[in-house]
Amino acid sequence: MSLTFHWFLPTNGDSRHVVGGGHGTPATAAGRDRPPTVAYLSQIARAAEDLGFVGALTPTGAWCEDAWLTTAMVSQHTERLKFLVAFRPGFVSPTLAAQMASTFQRQSGGRLLLNVVTGGESHEQRAYGDFLDKDDRYRRTGEFLQIVRELWGGKSVDLNGEHLRVEDATLARLPDPVPEVYFGGSSPAAGEVAARYVDTYLTWGEPPAAVAKKIAWIRSLAAKEGRTLRFGIRLHVITRDTAEQAWAEANRLLDGFDADTVASVQAGLARSESEGQQRMLGLHGGGNRDGLEIHPNLWAGIGLVRGGAGTALVGSHDEVAERIKEYADLGIEEFILSGYPHLEEAYWFGEGVLPKLQARRLWQHPFGKPAGSPAQVPFAAAGR
Repeated sequence: MSLTFHWFLPTNGDSRHVVGGGHGTPATAAGRDRPPTVAYLSQIARAAEDLGFVGALTPTGAWCEDAWLTTAMVSQHTERLKFLVAFRPGFVSPTLAAQMASTFQRQSGGRLLLNVVTGGESHEQRAYGDFLDKDDRYRRTGEFLQIVRELWGGKSVDLNGEHLRVEDATLARLPDPVPEVYFGGSSPAAGEVAARYVDTYLTWGEPPAAVAKKIAWIRSLAAKEGRTLRFGIRLHVITRDTAEQAWAEANRLLDGFDADTVASVQAGLARSESEGQQRMLGLHGGGNRDGLEIHPNLWAGIGLVRGGAGTALVGSHDEVAERIKEYADLGIEEFILSGYPHLEEAYWFGEGVLPKLQARRLWQHPFGKPAGSPAQVPFAAAGR
């Protein structure tokens, strides 16, 4: 077995401090420290590619740059790295989306992965002209994926659905390969969509027991549809040569959280319609500093100022590798990781943890390069 690792492109800006944003919350001022220029994002992407990450996730929302356009530009500065492009199916027609994906595959050499984001915040959706409620948005996502998948399969599609309608829809050129579809959601409506249409189901970084229940739930739903899925997890990571160094870095980040910002972000996220976001908020219990390690090496501090993924693996390289194995034993095969700043943390993980996993025969470099070998885009030793 070889686990798959993806990194993250911070299209809302990067910093040595936590950059907020997500689920309708504005990005924090730290996002201006390293603006999300194509040059900087390409530097991160090239480092991730060299270290052995298969792909890089780009987020979607009003708080960040557009994922389609950004990855199309960054792809021209990389060779093999794939791009897990987050997009919202309510904002573009399914036929056009299928065509865009097909074009991306041809122009990038087959390096597109799709992260379908239904959208959990009605007020943010309305800003884009989408006035459906949450359950209707999931039903529309199902219709959207049905159309897109049939188009990618070379079919002519006629559908008069509850929310979408197309007549004689076809693609002149099919994508090769067909992009894999990633999707997450904790509500019953989300589970139905995942079971029928997606390739990889994603969860945010909850404790292993909660993740195991979610995997069992989705597996049972998929089995009723005669399908099997892969499972992935989205986490931040702070890994160092020793546990003491890693926790010192976590505490440094925590010391940088302004109390007023934490209160404002938490008040905004408390109104979230996303069941997954509410599960994230429940992990840190309002921000008690002493109660943020919710499972060995699983820290909920990031969620104090950031919407969406709010937990991080914190510890020595050996400890982080052990936690990854713990999730892998549950059935997690893909890990989407990030850290602040994203350039430096990619190296800490790639040069520190991946060789540990390779020694355990849990991972091998997807491009045939030995783990831990010198990187092509090293960062200054002082930055480590």
